[in-house]
Amino acid sequence: MKLKGKVAVVTGGSSGIGEAAVKDFCEQGAKVVIADLNEQGSELSSQLNDQGYETVFQKTDVTSEEDIKNMVQTAVGTFGSLDILFANAGIGDATPAHELSYEEWKKLMDVNINGVFLSNKYAITQMLEQENGGAIVNNASILGHVGQDSVTSYAAAKGGVVNLTRTLGVTYAKNNIRVNAVCPGYVETAILENADEEMRQGLAGAHPIGRLGQPKEIAKAVSFLASDDASFMVGANMLVDGGYTAQ
Repeated sequence: MKLKGKVAVVTGGSSGIGEAAVKDFCEQGAKVVIADLNEQGSELSSQLNDQGYETVFQKTDVTSEEDIKNMVQTAVGTFGSLDILFANAGIGDATPAHELSYEEWKKLMDVNINGVFLSNKYAITQMLEQENGGAIVNNASILGHVGQDSVTSYAAAKGGVVNLTRTLGVTYAKNNIRVNAVCPGYVETAILENADEEMRQGLAGAHPIGRLGQPKEIAKAVSFLASDDASFMVGANMLVDGGYTAQ
C-alpha cells in the first residue's frame, strides 16, 4: 500500500474525482479527512469506516479561510499530522465573456483558484512544521493548457492553478514539500450531468481514446503523485486526458 500510515485531506471529497480519490487513498493505506460543503461526505465517511478504513468528514467551504484552517486542524487533531492534500474542490461554467457577469466570474474564481490557494497555504504551513514535509496535488485541467470556446472563467482559473502549482513546487521543494497537479480531460462527473447526449458524444470524440475519463482513472494518478513513487516530481502538471492535448 503506497500511502500506508499517511494522513490525507481531500477537498470536494464527497463526489466525482474527489470521492474516487478518497476511496483510493483509503485502499492505499491512508487515513482521510473528507472536506466538502456537501454533507453527502458524512455518509461516505460512515460507509468507509464500516469497511475498516479511517476517515472523518469535515464540512468545509474552500472559500472560507476559517473553514480551511479548521480542516487542517481536524487532520492534525484527529490523525496526528497532514501528509497529503488533494485540492480538488471546484465548480464549472461555460459562458462567453460578453455574457458572463462579474458576480459569476468572482464566484468561480473564489472556489477554483482562491480555494486552491487557501488549501495549499494552510497545508504548507502545517507541513513546514513536520519533519517529513508532505505532498500536495492540485486538480487543474486540460483547460489550464489549451483554450476552449466560451469556457472563460473556468479556463482562466485552471490556468492559474497550473502556474500556482509550478511556483509552489519550486518554492517549497527545499522543505521536502512536493507540489504537483493532475490535469484531467473531460471526465464523467457531476459537471457534465446537464450535458445532453450529443454534447457528451462530442466531448468523448474530442479525445483520441474515443471516450470520457472515469473518476477512478484520475484518482490513480493523484495517488501516484501523492506517493513516494513520485518523489522526484516537483511543480509538474500531469496530463491524464486520453490524448486530448497531444493533438
